[in-house]
Amino acid sequence: MGDAVQQFFAVKAKIAAAEREAGREAATVTLVAVSKTFDAADISPVIEAGQRVFGENRVQEAQGKWPAMKGAFPDIELHLIGPLQSNKAREAVALFDVIETVDREKIAAELAREIARQGRAPKLYVQVNTGSEPQKAGIEPGEAVAFVARCRDVHGLAIEGLMCIPPADENPGPHFALLEKLGKEAGVAKLSMGMSGDYETAIAFGATSVRVGSAIFGGR
Repeated sequence: MGDAVQQFFAVKAKIAAAEREAGREAATVTLVAVSKTFDAADISPVIEAGQRVFGENRVQEAQGKWPAMKGAFPDIELHLIGPLQSNKAREAVALFDVIETVDREKIAAELAREIARQGRAPKLYVQVNTGSEPQKAGIEPGEAVAFVARCRDVHGLAIEGLMCIPPADENPGPHFALLEKLGKEAGVAKLSMGMSGDYETAIAFGATSVRVGSAIFGGR
């Protein structure tokens, strides 16, 4: 059994322990295995071991490797977890099953257009910049609830959840708590939060999915 497969099982066990610790039902947290920068040869053993939900940062990189793997394993669910440029909306809607990074009006409008054109509707999350970091994508926390409402009412988009990436140098707990609060206010059921270093904390704050890359695949 390869390193990535062993690490995958170790992460799954830690997720199960964190669910128990938080008093949550078993298997309610989805593991999104972040496979960006890894090629099919690295990813395939983890698919063979039973993982079906994967996250990619870039549309172009994902286009190069996932169509064939999705052809071989039709039940794979592919998440876009990196920033989406409006000129890539067409490709993103065609390839991804979940887009977690809706964060501005232009993207919402483009996605609505492509969903109508292609007749394919990926699940959508709004990315919230919980730390108000100027270099980071995501809508400001104070605008998030109104933006979700606009996505629904103006663009006809079914927003399923919220996503955040807390500042690297801060305690993630308050950011996860903020996202949970905003999720309740916005009336969304899903929260994508927590990465390799803090996914157990995120589960304690109500994450419904965690995005784990290096703890499974190793350093890039």
